[in-house]
Amino acid sequence: MRFEAIQQSLVDAECDILVINLFEGVKKPGGGTGAVDAAVGGAITALIERENFEGKLGQITDLTPCAGVKASRIVVVGLGKQEEFDADAIRKAASAAAKRARDLSAKHIATILHGGGIGGIDPATAALAITEGTILGTYQFTKYKTSDTKPNPLEKIDIVETDAGKIAAIKSGIERGQAIAEAKNFARDLTNEPANALNPTVLAEHAMSVAKKSGLECRVISQDEMKKLGMNLLLSVAKGSVEEPKFIILRYRGASDAKTIALVGKGLTFDSGGLNIKGAGNMADMKDDMAGAAVVLASMKAIAALKPKVNVVGIMPATENMPGSNATRPGDIVAGLSGKTVEINNTDAEGRLILADAVAFAEQEHVDEIIDIATLTGACVVAFGNDMAALMGTDQGMVDGLIKSGKDGGELYWQLPLYMPYEDSLKSDVADMKNSGGREAGTIVGGLFIKKHIEKTPWVHIDIAGTGSSNKETPLCPKGGTGFGVSTFVNYVMSR
Repeated sequence: MRFEAIQQSLVDAECDILVINLFEGVKKPGGGTGAVDAAVGGAITALIERENFEGKLGQITDLTPCAGVKASRIVVVGLGKQEEFDADAIRKAASAAAKRARDLSAKHIATILHGGGIGGIDPATAALAITEGTILGTYQFTKYKTSDTKPNPLEKIDIVETDAGKIAAIKSGIERGQAIAEAKNFARDLTNEPANALNPTVLAEHAMSVAKKSGLECRVISQDEMKKLGMNLLLSVAKGSVEEPKFIILRYRGASDAKTIALVGKGLTFDSGGLNIKGAGNMADMKDDMAGAAVVLASMKAIAALKPKVNVVGIMPATENMPGSNATRPGDIVAGLSGKTVEINNTDAEGRLILADAVAFAEQEHVDEIIDIATLTGACVVAFGNDMAALMGTDQGMVDGLIKSGKDGGELYWQLPLYMPYEDSLKSDVADMKNSGGREAGTIVGGLFIKKHIEKTPWVHIDIAGTGSSNKETPLCPKGGTGFGVSTFVNYVMSR
């Protein structure tokens, strides 16, 4: 899809579909919608009354033919209550309008700048949200379908504004929104791939391809090199699989004198649970246990496109966790890259093991901040469901920045405490620590385990177990991988 900022009146926009809007409870349109209504002789007001159109967020109706305007059809989308209006409402409204346009086989949309100047939303933010909503809302994963699929016909989306002074800001919003949304859809693609198509080697190939196209540096550490470096926790998880693990590193250099942020993503391309094998009921979903790595890889792609003045290292430990004949046994003791020993009392608490080596590696690289993201604990799903992720960390400024960056991108978080007494559950009689402390406070304890492998670098852990994929369609995403975390990471890096 190609997005453009166009200075002209809405009534003069030549397109297949003209998208306008209405707040909930408004019976007589004003602003740009009012101008279009006047041009079509009050037909929109009549449509609102005839259909009892309430303007609820995402509600859609359309009108054709449209004498008085140059568009072939008019689509009216609800913005919801004005007092609740924000950028996420724009995303959802744009998504609803784009889906209707797609279903009507439209190729060219012209849209009003939803809410430009309302509720403190500036033109750049409004344009960013429209762009994101359009791209994210029309996403489909149909790679493996041989029938019942239709390609997305949308080719061109014009954001129309009469004020020439807003065009530059709109263009800026489009650029950032397109980079983030396309990266998010890339993360969704990776997460939705089946494990027989996306193993650690293939994930590494994707990273090398992104690096080549985006001008990033890429290094893939092999199994033999991992042994030499001492990444034994990662290797302990990989032992039961015939697939060779990969440790993937991407580097973006934004400025020589700037700080360096490490983004670390869990890359379990399939998680059977190992010898502590999972039940059959949710085994098929474990292809998405690499959602954290997908988010990091996609974020690095967007960061390379937007070119912030900061340095970023993307780190993705990738492996399978399988119950093969050489699999790690419950009770085995392994020394990680940090030098600390771990009694592996639960092979299904594997994500924290590979992250422990990854954050230790990041610290050895002398980065200024470490942020890890992972589908880590079922306890997070129980606590927060599928709409909100958990985070915790050692630096409150980082935590606050990530929460704000997520909110700006429509990704919600709740901070959990790093309650140190809970570390007692990780005490081992025979090693420095166990990798699992049982069911109680599982999300916090998982974070505490990772923290024990970092000496002093400021660090935040994000648990996306409930948000990394969705078992139902939402306004901005079909079932499957969500790409949750990409907006947060890109917004955060751009703000540093």
